[in-house]
Amino acid sequence: MTDYDTTTGATSTSTSAPTTSETAARRAGQLTPASDTLGGSGLQTAHGNTTIADSVVAKIAGMAAREIPGVHSMGSGTARALGAVRSRIPGQSTQASAGQGVSVEVGETQAAVDLDLVTDYGQSIVQITDAVRANVINRIEGMTGLQVTEINITVDDLYVEGQDEDQQEQQEPRVR
Repeated sequence: MTDYDTTTGATSTSTSAPTTSETAARRAGQLTPASDTLGGSGLQTAHGNTTIADSVVAKIAGMAAREIPGVHSMGSGTARALGAVRSRIPGQSTQASAGQGVSVEVGETQAAVDLDLVTDYGQSIVQITDAVRANVINRIEGMTGLQVTEINITVDDLYVEGQDEDQQEQQEPRVR
């Protein structure tokens, strides 16, 4: 802040702290610093624009969803099957793709996310999806500055412990 002394004609620069009301208004999104953004998201500034690719937002959403206990895996049955085949190819990662089970639409300042989840049997699907939704919104908005308008979650399956071993035993060849 620059102050002008009318008696001496001198100017001085001070870095006074914002008042409590200014801080509260800034937190509520009603007041932004002069050097801040044109659109309020941090992506469009007086010095240029920042564009975030859909794949980046999808990775953030996928990783944020997997952070929640009770999320066993992500993706529809077809996506999970293709991921299992891909993991058997030598040199390929055995870990699922961060964007598997995630579909996003990204605009200039907003994003919408669709997630396909497999949850663990015995846990509250409502609590898991609420936690996933909150974590994904927090991560995307915190990392990108995009406003998340909606998160649609589809629970495609339940994981039952021991289910994978039973299915593998059934798939063994009958003739040797």
